[in-house]
Amino acid sequence: MAALLALTMTSFIATANETVPAGLLPEIAQGFGISEAWAGQLVTACALGSGVAAIPLTAAVRSWPRRRVLLLALVVFFVCNAVTAVSPCYKLTLVARFTVGLATGLAWSLLATYARCMVVASLQGRALAVAMIGIPLALSLGVPLSAWLGALISWRCVFGFMAGLTLMLMIWVFGAVPDYPGQAGDQHLRMREVLKTPGVRSVLFVVMAWILAHYILFTYIAPFLSSVGLADHVGVLLLIFGICAMIGIWIVGVLIERWLRALVLIGLGTFASVALVFGICGAPANVLLVYLGVAAWGLSFGGAPTLLQTALADAAGNGADVAQAMLVTVFNLAFAGSGVIGGVLLVTAGVASFPWVLLALLLVGLLAAWQAKTQGFIPGRRRLMH
Repeated sequence: MAALLALTMTSFIATANETVPAGLLPEIAQGFGISEAWAGQLVTACALGSGVAAIPLTAAVRSWPRRRVLLLALVVFFVCNAVTAVSPCYKLTLVARFTVGLATGLAWSLLATYARCMVVASLQGRALAVAMIGIPLALSLGVPLSAWLGALISWRCVFGFMAGLTLMLMIWVFGAVPDYPGQAGDQHLRMREVLKTPGVRSVLFVVMAWILAHYILFTYIAPFLSSVGLADHVGVLLLIFGICAMIGIWIVGVLIERWLRALVLIGLGTFASVALVFGICGAPANVLLVYLGVAAWGLSFGGAPTLLQTALADAAGNGADVAQAMLVTVFNLAFAGSGVIGGVLLVTAGVASFPWVLLALLLVGLLAAWQAKTQGFIPGRRRLMH
């Protein structure tokens, strides 16, 4: 458990690398004397680095011992966050965020298989659920807390704190996390071969649809709530989302071995229902319905990374490392795309269009998951991969 919790902290910091700057845009813009739009490119740079690096970096270090790869990623986390904390130059900071994105992509492609290696096959789903708790923790607690600290003290202190946290995590990993050998050269699978493995493309398609829908709403939650008369409720609703997401990941950890397919379908269906309710509500919205909707959204999304990573690793078999790198790339492309799509919708069709776009994306994802009953999202107890 100590080793798995170290992976939990890794997923927390990896998520914070990608999302914390979004909560500090006014302070960063003022600090560098730039617009908030330019400050927002620090988020884009990290997502871009994570997306483009996952596949080639994972392939390059696939034969390395696993703990060495994890420590390498953490060293880059520490250096880049420390540079961000003291950098006097926007361009240097932009390079630092792109570089930390490279390491973040490598970490994401490693975490799923690392967690699964630590336990017997029958507990792999639960182990991955523990390792992924860091995602909702960072989204619900890390981002609001960093925004509060940035306004209270300094945005640079937030990145300094992240660097210090990473340094402690490096010591933790070195002392508590077991090492595992990488794959020998003759075991390497090419990306094209893994992509052709039955079920892999279906899971990746569902990842794209689900993450696009999630981050369109999450990124623009403030203007959406403002449009329905709940502008002052953002902090409380994000906290509710985070608490429910942690409950959701616990539920997934308990049930994933027997009900992976059902949990994916229920998660997508629940989020689609929330989008439909939000679309019908209009403005001004019923406060209780919005609160219940955000709670249901959190429950449905909390375990989504665990479900999707487990399904993909099971489908890919020996190509799990390469498949996880693909997932990181697809995830981050969807993350970046959600910001673009949401921004375009915001200035053209308006925020009222969000629920209907979400509903369309989620129904497409639900259909793809439903059809993948023979490969990808298989009914019954999941096939155990040793």
